[in-house]
Amino acid sequence: MKLAVVGGGSTYTPELIDGFARLRDTLPVSELVLIDPAADRLDLVGGLARRIFAKQGHPGRIVTTSDLDAGVEGADAVLLQLRVGGQAARQQDETWPLECGCVGQETTGAGGLAKALRTVPVVLDIAERVRRTNPDAWIIDFTNPVGIVTRALLQAGHKAVGLCNVAIGLQRKFAALLQVTPAEVHLDHVGLNHLTWELGVRLGGPQGDNVLPKLLAEHGDTIADDLRLPSQVLDRLGVVPSYYLRYFYAHDEVVREMGTKPSRAAEVAAMERELLAMYGDPALDEKPELLAKRGGAFYSEAAVDLTASLLGGERGGSKGPSGKGGGGRRAGGSPVQVVNTYNNGTLPFLADDAVIEVPARVDGRGAVPLPVPELDPLYAGLIAHVTAYEDLALEAALRGGRDRVFRALLAHPLVGQYAYADGLTDRLIEHNREHLAWA
Repeated sequence: MKLAVVGGGSTYTPELIDGFARLRDTLPVSELVLIDPAADRLDLVGGLARRIFAKQGHPGRIVTTSDLDAGVEGADAVLLQLRVGGQAARQQDETWPLECGCVGQETTGAGGLAKALRTVPVVLDIAERVRRTNPDAWIIDFTNPVGIVTRALLQAGHKAVGLCNVAIGLQRKFAALLQVTPAEVHLDHVGLNHLTWELGVRLGGPQGDNVLPKLLAEHGDTIADDLRLPSQVLDRLGVVPSYYLRYFYAHDEVVREMGTKPSRAAEVAAMERELLAMYGDPALDEKPELLAKRGGAFYSEAAVDLTASLLGGERGGSKGPSGKGGGGRRAGGSPVQVVNTYNNGTLPFLADDAVIEVPARVDGRGAVPLPVPELDPLYAGLIAHVTAYEDLALEAALRGGRDRVFRALLAHPLVGQYAYADGLTDRLIEHNREHLAWA
């Protein structure tokens, strides 16, 4: 089985490598190709990746290349984890929106739109090149904003599924609080990427007992502290929102905070410099503890599980597109996973081609969302609102133009005023000209 990682020079990659090494019985990889245009970073990450495989006794071969077409040729699945413009673009995304009194964040609000505009055309170009080389390959998108990027891929006819680590992180957190194994915890996780709520926490499977009330009663303060929301908010809602909901539920407070401390982008950039120095140490043969602070916790386990399910074939077990079938062993991930995929009637107030983030049954045919509980208007209304923004954001990313950018910003609930939308449009275009073919 051959996998390719586009953005393989990312400091995230050793997290992914560690998962591939530990979970090789779930996902038997024979060749892993790390693809990145930044040759210096790729050398450091690739060297550490090989040492991690060697230490854990993984027999797979790790290849590094800056040649996308050669790297993806024959791949059974291609994982996308790229950042167009790097941390410098992220720093801008997190700062110029504050000039208009709006949240500066890389995946939502004005900064999230800027990232979408930079990213969608690049990802679609990569996907077309993958399709020319290997039309049967699965594309797994971890690149933010995952919902918009995944929808762009699906609309273009690619075999794509979007992946985020929010759900698996909460699953692990709840399992620890309940003192059970993560496999015993099923989440009623509903919404859009980075706009989700845990409506239930069930033990034993989708039909298991809902222990969310017990969790909130016994551990509400701990959960609220992690989300940086008052525990009274969780008590009143009776659900657990994603930590990204803080940008909506405490917008003005967040903007004030952002104006008084260094951006997350600056923190991450400093962390990346330290991590890359560590990766260059030939004695290092495991992911360093510092990587946990970088973000993306449990990403590797989610990625392994999803890839294994997609490449495991239908319940009869077809081989992947390379025909190698994992060296005679069939991949086998969990049958139900939280992913980003087409709505297809799951949320009746959204179009079928909206991309939602919910538990889905995953196998070699793709992801099919499971039924979800009926949503309170408090959540359904915000989901519908942000979906309308995502529709306009994708149109702006595909077709360009100042007016389309303005319309998307005006539609976003974190912007919503024409004066803000006008000012943010000017700033977005000015800071991203080199990445916008139409600007």
